[in-house]
Formats: sequence, structure tokens, C-alpha cells
Amino acid sequence: MSARHLNVVILAAGQGKRMHSELPKVLHRLAGAPLLAHVIARARALNPQRICVVYGHGGEQVSQAFAADDLVFVKQELQFGTAHALAQALPHLAPRGTTLVLYGDVPLVQPATLTALTAHRDGRLVLLTTLMEDPHGYGRIVRDARGNIKSIVEEKDATPKQRAIREVNSGIMALPSAQLADWLGKISNRNAQKEYYLTDIVALALKGKVKIETVMPAACWEIFGVNSKQQLAQVERIYQLREAMRLLDAGVTLADPMRIDVRGELHCGRDVTIDVGCVFEGEVELGSGVEVGAHCVLKDVKVGAGSRIKPFSLIEDAVVGKDCQIGPYARIRPGTELADDVHIGNFVEVKNSHIGDRSKANHLSYIGDASIGRDVNVGAGTITCNYDGANKHRTVIEDDVFIGSDTQLVAPVTVRRGATIGAGSTITGDAPAGELTLSRAAQTTVSGWRRPQKKR
Repeated sequence: MSARHLNVVILAAGQGKRMHSELPKVLHRLAGAPLLAHVIARARALNPQRICVVYGHGGEQVSQAFAADDLVFVKQELQFGTAHALAQALPHLAPRGTTLVLYGDVPLVQPATLTALTAHRDGRLVLLTTLMEDPHGYGRIVRDARGNIKSIVEEKDATPKQRAIREVNSGIMALPSAQLADWLGKISNRNAQKEYYLTDIVALALKGKVKIETVMPAACWEIFGVNSKQQLAQVERIYQLREAMRLLDAGVTLADPMRIDVRGELHCGRDVTIDVGCVFEGEVELGSGVEVGAHCVLKDVKVGAGSRIKPFSLIEDAVVGKDCQIGPYARIRPGTELADDVHIGNFVEVKNSHIGDRSKANHLSYIGDASIGRDVNVGAGTITCNYDGANKHRTVIEDDVFIGSDTQLVAPVTVRRGATIGAGSTITGDAPAGELTLSRAAQTTVSGWRRPQKKR
């Protein structure tokens, strides 16, 4: 199938009453992205001539969330069934080749399955079906004695004998575009739901002597739809377990494959170890030998080889060099770049700062909008006072500086190379190179003072 002759229509107009939410169903998130985003990504991978999204409930929220030059959005004002929804897209479809119908709440279908559905099948009707131990809720595939498809029967319209059939219809299908307008115009709503079922196209195809084929996915979960929060959670676990298996196959050590969440793309080098409860969002790259401790969250992060992220650390939109030590309980915020062998310890927050090789901030500090050189020691309780109530200002600490504990550096300020800042100082002016700079009030003792006592 040439991409020039392929339309993709994504039906995404359902209300999702069982979600019990004001959010349109297709905007609920799977692995950190809306359900519909996963389906659109699958459609784009086919490089079709046209992608049309039919939306309804939630209105402009859906079209605004995914607005793009390669997508056409069509609103189904009233929901009268799947055939009615597909008919809304007709004016926007190329009349030749194949039209692939996907669903905005069926996010797990795999690229190989869609390729099989659309490959070299011009003029045929191809259905995606699968065998299920419990087919409840799905339309049944009815075949004759020779195995040819006779019809698809929705569960509410099925007889007890038909309900016992294990082969079910996913709703996903590839249709000959040239036949589409004619078939949709002939579908009626004479059924229990008074809706226009797209599955009635089977009878029309048989009547028109159009060959009907079926394709089965590698796993039945590919056709799982999301109609409730319970089903959303089920699909999430399937997705995450597949990601865990992919990582294990690539040589990553996972303490527990059931306790990892990948909400984007996670790329790992050799001998990476990930403990339980970790969340990876956006684009995350872990170099060889990286260890990630329990319950860490990494979002849009690159971590150099040999670095160790200790438990309960949060790192976002940052670059971590090689052989660094982060945490536990560290927070690395956007715009931060750590060079090699940097130590950021417990309850240290770093934002929009560059920290040079072998520098350390091991305890209870805030480093914001700072440029820190090599071999710098930042003592416990140090704060860069970067905000004056209106504007942010930068702190510069050059190489080989020692910052004593409980120091406040009031930006803009520069601490020159080799300087030492005495503990407990508030530094408001530049500190000269190689010198000790400190600011302290005189220590006094009040003779005869008595600590207050509680009244009996």
C-alpha cells in the first residue's frame, strides 16, 4: 500500500460516561500522554496521505490539544454510531486506495499489526479480529461452515449461541476508499441501540462480492479499549510491563519489572540498574553503569556514565555528567548542568546553574542561577539569594573556592578563585581571590541570664 493512497480516520467522539470525568475520554493519559496521542503516533508512522480525527464530546479541547498541519479535525455534533462518525470524515478523504479506521481509545495496537492490515490489499475489506477467553462487550465474528465471514454481531444484538463465539471484532478495519461513500449511505439504524454500526459494512461487502479478510494481532491486548478508569489502569500496566520487558531484553537490571513507569522514551547504556518505584518522563538517557535508586523521578534528563542517583531524588530538564553522586532527597531543576564527578547531596536544590568538575554541595543548600567552577566545596546551609522580589540575579563562584556553612550569597556577586568564605557569613559584595572573607556580628554573652520556666 502506497502512503499516497492511504487515509487514516481516528474515531474519537465518545463521551466516556464510565470515566466519571469532565475530561474528554481520549485526553485521559496513558504512560504520560493522552490516549489519542498514542493513536495519532501510530497513524503518523504509516505516513498516510491524510489523517482525519473525528471528535465530539469535549469539543475544542481535543482539536486544540493536537492541532497540527498533518491532522484534519471534524466534529461529530451528534453521536449516532461509528458509521455516522466515519461519514463525517468522508469529504476530507482521498477517494482512492484504502481507508484505515482507528479508535482514539484503543491505544495499544502495534505498528506491525497496522502494516499487516494495510499492506497490498486494495479493494478488499480487512478486519482486525482476535480470540478472547472472555469476549464480553465485543462484537462477535460470525463465520459459515467454510470459515468465511458472514457477519459481525454486536453483543446487545447477539443470540446466546453467538455470544459464545470467542472471535471478536476490534472495530479497527481497512476499507476500500472507492466503496466507502456508497456503503455508508446504505447502513441503517435498525438495531437495539438505534445507531449506525460500521460493522454493517460486512453485509454490504458480501453483497457486492468484495473479498473480506481478517488479520489477528500478536496479542489480544492490542485491541483493548478504554471505557473506564479500571480499563485505563489495566492498559497502563500492560504498557509499562512491555516497557520493562524491553529494558530487560536490552540488558537493564530492574529490581522489579512491575514497579517502573516510563512516560516517554528511556534509553539506557550497558549495565544500568534501576530500583523500584522510579518514574521516567519525556526523553531520558542513562549512560553505561548508571544506578538509579528507589523512587526517583527523572524528566528530560541526560545522565553520564557511572553516575549514581540515590533514592527519592527529582531531576528535571537537566544534564548530569559522568561519575556524579546525586541525593538522596536531592532536587535538580530545569537549566542545570553538572560536570563530571559532582556531588549533590541530601536536601540540596539546584536550579538553572552550572557546576564544574569535582565540586560538591552535600547538605541542605539552595543553588539557583549560579555558575560554579571546579573543585568548589559548598558548605551545609548555603543559599544563593538570587531573587530580589522582581528580578533574578546570578552568582559566580570561581575554581577552588571554599564556602563555609550557613552562608548567604546575595546576588549579583562573584567569589574569586581560591577564596574562602567564613561560616555564617552574608556576602553582598565580591570576594577577592585567595583571601578569607566573612561577615559576622560580634558574639556577646549576657551574664546572669535565666531561661524562662513553665508556671506550675
